[in-house]
Amino acid sequence: MPVENPTVAPSQTWDTTTTSAPTAAPPPPEPAPETPSAKSRAWLGWLLAAAVIAALAFAKTKYFPSSAGGEKPRGAAGKGGPGKGPGGPSGPPLVVQVYVVAATRLTDEVAATGSVLAEESVVIKSELSGKITNLNIREGRAVSQGQLLFSINADAAQADIRKQEYNIRLFRAQEQRQRTLLDKEYISVQEYEQSNNQLLTAQADLQALRATLAKAYVRAPFAGVLGLSTATVGTYVSPGAEITTLSRVRPVKIAFAVPGRFAASVRAGDVVRVLDETTNRQYDAQVYAIDPQIDPVSRTQPVRARFANARNELRPGAFVRVSLKLGETETALQVPTEAVVPEASGYSVYTVKNNKMVPKKVKIGIRSDRVIQITDGLAVGDSVLRTGILQVKPGDAVRATK
Repeated sequence: MPVENPTVAPSQTWDTTTTSAPTAAPPPPEPAPETPSAKSRAWLGWLLAAAVIAALAFAKTKYFPSSAGGEKPRGAAGKGGPGKGPGGPSGPPLVVQVYVVAATRLTDEVAATGSVLAEESVVIKSELSGKITNLNIREGRAVSQGQLLFSINADAAQADIRKQEYNIRLFRAQEQRQRTLLDKEYISVQEYEQSNNQLLTAQADLQALRATLAKAYVRAPFAGVLGLSTATVGTYVSPGAEITTLSRVRPVKIAFAVPGRFAASVRAGDVVRVLDETTNRQYDAQVYAIDPQIDPVSRTQPVRARFANARNELRPGAFVRVSLKLGETETALQVPTEAVVPEASGYSVYTVKNNKMVPKKVKIGIRSDRVIQITDGLAVGDSVLRTGILQVKPGDAVRATK
């Protein structure tokens, strides 16, 4: 049987210069993955829920164990909590120190700052111009009243006085002659009055000249102690030039001021205690004057006291602290400063009653750096906490020690 030879078709060629080659056919799409069935998704949700429930049960058993019979869980309070902490309902009582209130003596005093003033003080000045011809100033020495301190050259004033004295002699002689003529009615009354007026005017001028001459001799106006001076004999001074100072320092004055609210409590004769800052010594002075007006700027009442200063204990110009006693009571209630708790609405203290802390509102009065007066809210015998104030709450158990 003859064998047929199949004819092989020649492969096609493309002229890429004129016609673009055909693109390859896209590959067939891959088959999509199979999605889980609804039954598989349900089983997965049940497994996740069971795992969450098991985790919650384990956490409750591990960290929040419960005891039978509805008792409180052990250790729920934790360290320092209200369950077993000191002072808590089920914990041991907190040990605190207390102060038992008692009636004490209290002195109501007003503290102020003051200055020491000389009883009398003056600056010695010259009233005339000229050279100092005599100087009797011994610095720091005591002088008596009327003692000559210094004198100024007064030659011109003395010459004017002599001249005026001569004029007065002439005017007096003329007045006598005019009086004789008036008696005989040889002149008029007006002519006599003119002559008499000249005499009187000359006498007045003489008095003025003598007053000017007296200013050339400066004397101590009162007994006291002289200050320092820079003047010497021969120094030319002008009117108003300061020569020295004169002070009377026995006694001395204490000038101070108290707050205006205490003005009605200060009276002349009250005794004040004066503390000298330089020697730290205390002296008693007596109030002798009170200013009738309160200072409108500082709202304080100016007061002055006097101290004998027999031994020159206080020097004028020194700074002192003054304590004025306004009153004294024997039944004052005072507590330590640390026992008073300031609050927005006032003050409170923590008291101990039946071994428990009980807060009380109080009103305070006079206070110092150590104690505070309680005017309302406490009674004699009350126990006030001094320690543990920040650790207790109302109702907490405490054990008091003095």
